[in-house]
Amino acid sequence: MADNMDLWIEKANVLVEALPYIREFNGKKIVVKYGGSAMTDSHLKKSVITDVALLKLIGMKPIILSGQTPQFVNGLRVTDKSTMEIAEMVLGKVNKGLVQYMEENGVKACGISGKDGGTMRVVKKQLASGQDIGFVGEVTKVDTSLIDTLLDQDFIPVICPIGLGEEDFKSYNVNADDAACAIAVAEKANKLAFLSDIEGVYEDPHDPATLISELTIADAQKFIESGNAGGGMLPKLQNCISAIQKGVSRVHILDGRVEHSLLLEFFTDRGVGTAIIDEEGSRYYHGPK
Repeated sequence: MADNMDLWIEKANVLVEALPYIREFNGKKIVVKYGGSAMTDSHLKKSVITDVALLKLIGMKPIILSGQTPQFVNGLRVTDKSTMEIAEMVLGKVNKGLVQYMEENGVKACGISGKDGGTMRVVKKQLASGQDIGFVGEVTKVDTSLIDTLLDQDFIPVICPIGLGEEDFKSYNVNADDAACAIAVAEKANKLAFLSDIEGVYEDPHDPATLISELTIADAQKFIESGNAGGGMLPKLQNCISAIQKGVSRVHILDGRVEHSLLLEFFTDRGVGTAIIDEEGSRYYHGPK
């Protein structure tokens, strides 16, 4: 009996620790860029969707941006006409699968494309080298009308990163991180979370023990200048900084391979990933590092 009581008390303490965060983010918009292993591993997929459902049921307003596997030519993302058509079909199927998981968890969801309702308008991406990489777009405008309508009607929007050309009205593939940032900024989201296959930002990229729990944008800029933000971390950090400078309160980089990483990051004092914040005064955690 005593052992069971200790377990119950521990569970109660977890809920008490989460209470201030639940109170603070009740009614707030949360954008989650969903990608990496969490999209391909069925067990992890269910874990993420369960987290999102819980966020919704305790009063938050999640918006999901589904990622994709890009095609590259000579190191550059490329999308020709046939690839674009396939991407739309694949992403549409992914979105409907996520909607199904959401419904199984007792929440309403609706899968849409960035083209629907003119949600995401884009221009063709131009490279300095002049190389044509096809139907790849840069976001120029986000119209939140359809997303807001879905949120108001108690749906979780699940959005695939396909934009509509401003002038030619063709479909364009959009980098999922860029699309998530654009939507988070347009929605004035309180949180933007990137789920991928990295634990967060490391002070030493080769040492997992150097995971950084929180970075101000000034710290993040210094980190970029240090040259330690290699590979895919550099554009991700640049997106984080840009989103915060444009009004998003906090950006989180999380390992989607960790079960319930969203809940652990959002509702515990220490978190499990890296939170990018605007200034020192907005830190969550004031205990020892």
